[in-house]
Amino acid sequence: MQTKIKASTVHLMRRLIMVSVAAFVMALNINTFINAGEIVPGGFTGLALLTQECFRKFLNIRVSFSVLLYILNAVPAAVCFRFVGKRFTLLSCLMVFLTGILTDCMPPMFIEYIKVHDTLLSAVFGGLINAVSISMCLFADATSGGTDFIAIFISEKYSRDAWNYIFVGNCVILILAASLFSLEKALYSIIFQFATTMALGSLYKGYQKKTLFIITSKPDEIYPLIRDTTRHDATSFKGIGMFRNSEKTMLYSVVSANEDERLTTAIKQIDPDAFINILRTDHIQGRFYKHPKD
Repeated sequence: MQTKIKASTVHLMRRLIMVSVAAFVMALNINTFINAGEIVPGGFTGLALLTQECFRKFLNIRVSFSVLLYILNAVPAAVCFRFVGKRFTLLSCLMVFLTGILTDCMPPMFIEYIKVHDTLLSAVFGGLINAVSISMCLFADATSGGTDFIAIFISEKYSRDAWNYIFVGNCVILILAASLFSLEKALYSIIFQFATTMALGSLYKGYQKKTLFIITSKPDEIYPLIRDTTRHDATSFKGIGMFRNSEKTMLYSVVSANEDERLTTAIKQIDPDAFINILRTDHIQGRFYKHPKD
């Protein structure tokens, strides 16, 4: 019992550290690459920066970035706390809180030392650093807040992919930026978001799925491995291996993309002769085990 509590405490501390570092990286990115290139990132961070710029330019009023970020995240965070998971939401709120505070309080001398005064470089490298920050949150089973709250709530509550709607919302933000300020700023912001999306797809694969076709002579040993390692089920098909005219079993299973490499390595240890075909799965219908957020 004590060992289990200790392991849980260590896991929570690791999540807290990752979220804190991710917040620092995101705040640093906002104060350097994003502000230097006048980039408008997607989501509520971009909306907060755009609103802050509107207050400054049109009303000559300086509004704190953290205040705007907290206001925008308040309702989505409350909904996720109720329907998705308490610890998950609290960690995400910690990410939002630290990002806001660090963005407003970061020393100017430190910012000027790192800032790159080239818009294209700011868009590309800012997008890459943004992806690193978001990935750290996801690995800690948290999010950077904002539209991620909305997307995860819709996914958990209605089993629907909301990222297309989020993309439309980001497009609206960019259109506003183009109409209020300049088209050039909006176009560079598209490069920023493209770099973020491409890097994020490579760094974090938790939302992607893979289909495994496993042809083996040891299905009774491999199926428990799939079940115990991934919590996913499998379907068995009997067949004949034509080359050796021997009976074979094909196990069909869908797993998360970050589980397939570990699983295939373990399968090969049980059956070195197993033939495994792995396909990318874009969409599934039916029951699919989701690891709890908390």
